Amino acid sequence: MNSARRFLRQWGPPAAFLLLLLLLWQGISLIGGIQLWLLPSPWQVLTEGVEAWLRLGLPEHTLRTLQEAAFGFLLAVGAGLGLALAVDISPFLRRTIYPLLVVSQTIPIIAIAPILVLWFGYGILPKVLVVALVCFFPIVISTADGLRGTDPEWVALLRSMGANRWQVFTKVRLPNALPAFFSGLKVAVTYSVIGAVIGEWVGGSVGLAFFMRRSHNAFRYGREFAGIAVTSLLSIGLFLLVAGLERVALPWYFARRKE
Repeated sequence: MNSARRFLRQWGPPAAFLLLLLLLWQGISLIGGIQLWLLPSPWQVLTEGVEAWLRLGLPEHTLRTLQEAAFGFLLAVGAGLGLALAVDISPFLRRTIYPLLVVSQTIPIIAIAPILVLWFGYGILPKVLVVALVCFFPIVISTADGLRGTDPEWVALLRSMGANRWQVFTKVRLPNALPAFFSGLKVAVTYSVIGAVIGEWVGGSVGLAFFMRRSHNAFRYGREFAGIAVTSLLSIGLFLLVAGLERVALPWYFARRKE
């Protein structure tokens, strides 16, 4: 009962507000306040989305985008963790690489995606690389900052007890960095679907971006909005998945925060 109350208290207000917006949107569409060719109603989006899901291959496009997002995200996690550990171990690497990481975020990914398509073709690889580039930065920064944020008194205490560098890392610094690491994961995983869509939009013959572009060119804006809705739902689902993994991996952190 308490968990149900907490769930309603946390998710009830945004769900109610979203429902209110949809009802308002539908009401304006019914009274003719918005022309349907300009902005389809929520009911039209729903019906055309169901039709696309059942008859027009929307599940195939969704699965392809999900694959690209998942592979790129996992690549970003591996590379991001490795680089975060490297800059934490070596102050020289931190001074050298950290500013370059910040500079890399000033380059628009939409300008890089066509180059990757030119180099690697129209298959899945350039989309995976776009996703990895989008997800890489928050993972590196959050993990590196989490490792640096360890209380020095805890480190000094373990060293006074004879702990070596590896023991200090596994007993204190790594557990201290895990909440920041998962925060970076939650940010990155929501970007992963967006990165996959950007890569597909530049060059691809399957995926949600291809489905939306084809629907737009056919003036089927209800289907296009349905593709946007599926993209949003994918991002939300992946975010909730990572949040669930965080609760499983860090029970001590949530217990301490509740106290």
